[in-house]
Amino acid sequence: MEPSGLTDKTSELLDQRGLSKLRWRCRRGLLENDLLIEKFFLRHESTLTVRQAKGLADLMELADNDLLDLLLKKKEPGQLTETKAQATASTMEAFEVLHVLRPAAAGPLTSPI
Repeated sequence: MEPSGLTDKTSELLDQRGLSKLRWRCRRGLLENDLLIEKFFLRHESTLTVRQAKGLADLMELADNDLLDLLLKKKEPGQLTETKAQATASTMEAFEVLHVLRPAAAGPLTSPI
C-alpha cells in the first residue's frame, strides 16, 4: 500500500508535451514500422500512460529491422541478435507495449478507401 499522498506516476496519462515528443521519437526509417506505429497512436493516443510511453521509447531504441521483426512476430525479444537490443526490448514496459502493438499489426496496414 502506498503512503497517503503518493501515487504511481507511471500510471498517469501522458501529457500533451510528452505525447508530442514521443510521436516525434517514433518516426522510423521503414514505412512498415511507421504505419504500424501510427495505427497504435490512432487507437491509444488518448489513453497512453507514462509507463506505456517508456515502453514505446524503449522499443524505439531498436534498429528498424529488429523492430519490424518483433511487430510481425518473426522474433521475440530474446531472439534478437544484439545483447543490447535484447535488453531494450525485454523491459517490462516494452513487453507490455509490444503486446498492444502486435494486434494492431495483424490487420491491414492501410485504411479502406
